[in-house]
Amino acid sequence: MPSPKKNGDRAGATRWTGADWSSCRGESSRVVEMIRISEMINSSANTAASWQTVAKAKEDITYQHPTRRILSKKDHHLFLASPTYNLLTAFVFGLSDSVRETTVTTVQKAERDPIVNTIVKILDEAERLVADCPAEDAGGSRFGNKAFVTYLDKVESLLRQWHDKLGVTETAAQDDVSTYIFHSFGNKTRIDYGSGHELNFLIWLLCLNRLDLLPQSTFPQLALVVFPRYLRVMRVVQSTYYLEPAGSHGVWGLDDYQFAPFLFGSAQLVHHPHIRPMSIHKPLILEECSKDYLYLDQVAYVNSVKNVDGLRWHSPMLDDISSAKNWEKVEAGMKKMFVAEVLGKLPVMQHFLFGGLVPAVDGMSTEEETDVAGEMEEPEGGQGQVAPEGGMKHVHDHSGKTWDDCCGIKVPSAIGAMQEMKKRQGGESLRRLPFD
Repeated sequence: MPSPKKNGDRAGATRWTGADWSSCRGESSRVVEMIRISEMINSSANTAASWQTVAKAKEDITYQHPTRRILSKKDHHLFLASPTYNLLTAFVFGLSDSVRETTVTTVQKAERDPIVNTIVKILDEAERLVADCPAEDAGGSRFGNKAFVTYLDKVESLLRQWHDKLGVTETAAQDDVSTYIFHSFGNKTRIDYGSGHELNFLIWLLCLNRLDLLPQSTFPQLALVVFPRYLRVMRVVQSTYYLEPAGSHGVWGLDDYQFAPFLFGSAQLVHHPHIRPMSIHKPLILEECSKDYLYLDQVAYVNSVKNVDGLRWHSPMLDDISSAKNWEKVEAGMKKMFVAEVLGKLPVMQHFLFGGLVPAVDGMSTEEETDVAGEMEEPEGGQGQVAPEGGMKHVHDHSGKTWDDCCGIKVPSAIGAMQEMKKRQGGESLRRLPFD
C-alpha cells in the first residue's frame, strides 16, 4: 500500500517503513552498534542473565537528586556506551519479554504482589487529582491548558506520602526515586508530554526494583497491570489539559505520546494463532481483542482521537508496520526502534535524569558546568540550552515557527482538537480504557 507523501517531514526524523522494518537500517554506524548491543542484551534466552549482570546490589547505591547530564553530543555518546544504558535496556526489554504470548486478562486475574496493589492505588489517586484541578476555560484553544500546572503541584505535594506507602522512607532515597514519577506526568512549563515522560515512569519502576521492592517475578504485573493503569491516567490527563506532544514528528511518528504500549503489546502477540499485524485494520478485531492486547488497544485509541479516518492518513508509520510478516518481526522492530528513536535521539534524551539509582558516568556534563536550567525550569519559548559539541550552546526553539525545531514540531494536541470538536457538537467524551 503506498503511503502519503512525505511533504513537511521534520528534519532528522527517521522513516521506518514495512519494507525495511525487519532490517531496521540505522542512520549511522552508531545506531547499528546500539542495535547490536540491544539485541545481545534483549534476546529471550539471556534477558534474565543480563539483568543479573547489570543490576547492582542495594548497598552499593549512593542516593542523589536526579539532574540532566546529557547536555551535549559527547554526553549522549558516553551514555550509549555506559552501564546505565545496559541497565535501562535490560530492564525495559525484560518487562517486554516477561509478557510474550500473555494476555492482560491472564495477568490481571492472577494473584498480585502487595506492592503492585499499592502502586495501582497511587495511580488511582493521581487520576482523582484531575477532578480537583479542572481545566481552565481557554476559549476553545487546542494547546496546553494552564491548569495542568496546578495538577502537577498537587502531585508533587503527595510524593512523600506515596513513597512512604511503598516503604521508601529514607529522605535521600525518596528524593532520588520520586523525581522520576513526578516527571512522568509531563512538563509543567511547556505543558507537554511524550515518550521521554513515559520513559521516566519506567525508570521509576526500575528504581523500585533496584531497592528490592519490585523483584523480577513482578515484571508481568508491571507491564500488564501497572503500566496500563498509568496509561489510563495519562489519557485522562491528556484529554483534560490538552498536553502538547513533546518532540512530535507529526504524522511520521509512531504515536504522539506513547511508545511502550507498542513494545509490550507486540511481545504479547508473538505466535498468536489468528491475529496478524494486518489485523489492526479490522475494527471488529480491535473492538473484541483490545482489552487483552496493549498494541491493539493503543491503535484503537489512536483511531478514536484522530479527526480523519484510516491509519494510512493519520498514522502512516503504524500502517507501514502492519505489512510485517508476523509479530516476531514487529517485536524485534519495536526493540530496535526504542534503541534508535528513544535512547538514540538527543532531543529525547537531553531531558533524561541521572541520580544515584540511575547513575551518570564520568565525563558527562552537569547543569552547573553548562549553566543549563533544570528540566522543570526550562522557560517556555526556547531559552533552555544544550551544548552539542565544542562548548557551543544551542538554544531550543519551541516557538513553533520552524520545521527543524530541535525538539520536534510544536503542534496542538490531537486529543485537544477532538475534544473541542466534541464540545462544539455536544458529543461524548473519550472512551475509558478497558483496564481496571
